[in-house]
Amino acid sequence: MQHDEAAERVRQVIRDAGVSQREFARRMVIDPSKLSRSLGGTRRFTTAELARVADIAGVDAGWLLGTHPEQGTAPPQQTGAPLPAARPRRVRNAAAAGRPAADSGRPLQIVRQTVRLIAEHGFHSVRVSDIAEACGTSTAAIHYHFPGRDELLEAAARWCMDEDTARRAAGTADTHHAGDELRLLIELQTPYTPQQRRQWSVWLDLWAEAARSTAVGELHVEYYRQWRATVAEVIGRGVAQEVFRPVDPEAAALSLTALIDGLATQVLATTPGEPGTSAEDMHGALLRYVDATLTAG
Repeated sequence: MQHDEAAERVRQVIRDAGVSQREFARRMVIDPSKLSRSLGGTRRFTTAELARVADIAGVDAGWLLGTHPEQGTAPPQQTGAPLPAARPRRVRNAAAAGRPAADSGRPLQIVRQTVRLIAEHGFHSVRVSDIAEACGTSTAAIHYHFPGRDELLEAAARWCMDEDTARRAAGTADTHHAGDELRLLIELQTPYTPQQRRQWSVWLDLWAEAARSTAVGELHVEYYRQWRATVAEVIGRGVAQEVFRPVDPEAAALSLTALIDGLATQVLATTPGEPGTSAEDMHGALLRYVDATLTAG
């Protein structure tokens, strides 16, 4: 698929979403300038980014990636004239088009299975053949959507970041007291359940890869900038509400998020039920830290 066709389809998705380009970039966990350059034709969208756009908008990933053109679309003209962009087909209508939904969402299925396998075995132990087997497809199909392991890792990272962001947003949606909201954020980041432990396992692998991969490293920096900004905003509101001491919100957020990361690593290194740092220990330590350093006396 030509880059200008991909850019036009993403523009169409953004228009249909009814949000600003900056807001859409935030949802993608991408720097707004990168999205702008990709839409302007000076930077190519990665496969992982296009899969992320499809997931956010709920459109057919095959249509967006150019692997499943809309039925009835004319073939490319010999003159090289650009094709008009077909309307995006929503994933929920894939079956009506005569094609299984799993096919239309194949890149997203690959990403989900990659995340699961990374959590269970670690990124460097996961082979493309393992992912293909989990997806019920061939290695050639995996490479068609994601030519290399770096792109798969980037897509897996974006998926985890989106899940984490959505979980936090849902968990704190009805909370207006900054102190309660910060404590809820801490609880949501504590790996109590097997699913939360898997999520943190993926994070640890991604952090290690971020030190060696420029693409993932940049993504890691952008996501953590957003995460710390969220915590800083809550702390800032707490200061304004006088439930927190008059601290520097950004400095306090940096310290708190670093403590969360360090304690979570200790929890994951401990087998549940065995001696060591438990999720309860982590949660209690974080609440005590908030009370000792932030809560107004």
